[in-house]
Amino acid sequence: MRIANATLADGRVVDVRVEDGRIDAVGDLDPTDDETTIDADEKLLLPGAIDVHVHFREPGFEHKETWETGSQSAAAGGVTTVVDQPNTNPTTTSGAGFDAKADRAAASCIDYGINGGVTPDWDPESLFDRPLFALGEVFLADSTGDMGIDADLFAAAAERAGEAGVPVTVHAEDADLFDDSAIEGDLGGIGHDADADAWSAYRAAEAEAVAVERAVSVGGETGAQIHIAHTSTPEGVDAARDGGATCEVTPHHLFLSRDDLSELGTYGRMNPPLRSEERREAMFERLADGRIDVVATDHAPHTTDEKDQSLLDAPSGVPGVETMVPLLLGAVVDGDLSLERVRDVVAANPADIFDLPQKGRIEEGADADFALYDLDAAREIRGDDLHSKCGWTPFEGFTGVFPEWTMLRGEMVWDGESFGDVAGENVRT
Repeated sequence: MRIANATLADGRVVDVRVEDGRIDAVGDLDPTDDETTIDADEKLLLPGAIDVHVHFREPGFEHKETWETGSQSAAAGGVTTVVDQPNTNPTTTSGAGFDAKADRAAASCIDYGINGGVTPDWDPESLFDRPLFALGEVFLADSTGDMGIDADLFAAAAERAGEAGVPVTVHAEDADLFDDSAIEGDLGGIGHDADADAWSAYRAAEAEAVAVERAVSVGGETGAQIHIAHTSTPEGVDAARDGGATCEVTPHHLFLSRDDLSELGTYGRMNPPLRSEERREAMFERLADGRIDVVATDHAPHTTDEKDQSLLDAPSGVPGVETMVPLLLGAVVDGDLSLERVRDVVAANPADIFDLPQKGRIEEGADADFALYDLDAAREIRGDDLHSKCGWTPFEGFTGVFPEWTMLRGEMVWDGESFGDVAGENVRT
């Protein structure tokens, strides 16, 4: 197969030849007599995005999402590899828990990795015997699933991961700095009527940088590779960089702020929470100038019934795997980001950080994972148009550029209207 006249993120217009699921050549390529040609018509061809932080909820919470629906949502957004986190039921904290998730992940239409979790009753002997993508999300404060751990267990887990050469992804918030007074008194009604800004005040911004500093210090002491999940403050990003760690930022912390919470209510409750507009702008500056390594979604779907509760009862988390790349390309159209930055933070950098040499680039020998975009075809994001089982988005009404099609290892997994019969694989096996 040959993809002809494709524009890459660096502006080159090239042909891409695919053989046996890999890129065989990139350049000005003459067609052969027996190959299929797809004319890209000089539209944008990006490497398939790698979302290193999703919660596909299965096993245990299939009413929110499944590997089938989550992976389809990802493919429809140009994502061809995802990494699932451990707070399912059973948790992925033992070999048996890993195996239970791996069985369900076989339904994925895109490639995937499976992270191992850490709790006081985890079983590292059996867990490290499995093909782990990384250890984490390791929770330094409780979030969905109540998997927060203390400092001693974190240090022991980091040491074990360092010895095994397994990266550690850290949810960095210091619960000792949370402001309990912020969630006392009147917190409004339910759902959109809740005073969700109180959640941002409760899980204070200052709690992040302190926890990041602690995590990178432990990484230095144990030799573990530390990656900070969903940094939400510029101080957290800077602390990660100063400590030699890598970090990711979510679309919701790049495109939403506390100013949006009066409209979102509990639909904007997540951990870490939304921050001030000033901090959001500072995060976007760090994205644009290269100080942020990765954009990952923390895709955390919950049903509308679950979100339509009081502030203290509603679960934390928002969906986002289908809208990550479209939102970033919308920022490109607006002149706020370069295409090369988008390519790097969603594909090349996660591939480098997590040792996926076959992913994240359009070059000879790489997996033929692609998505094709028409930057002149931006449209409004609507929850009804998306494919996550939860059926809603916090980015309702935002502008995004969605892929015309998405390929996994040279097979059409999403053609803009329907999903192909494609089977994803564990990238660590």
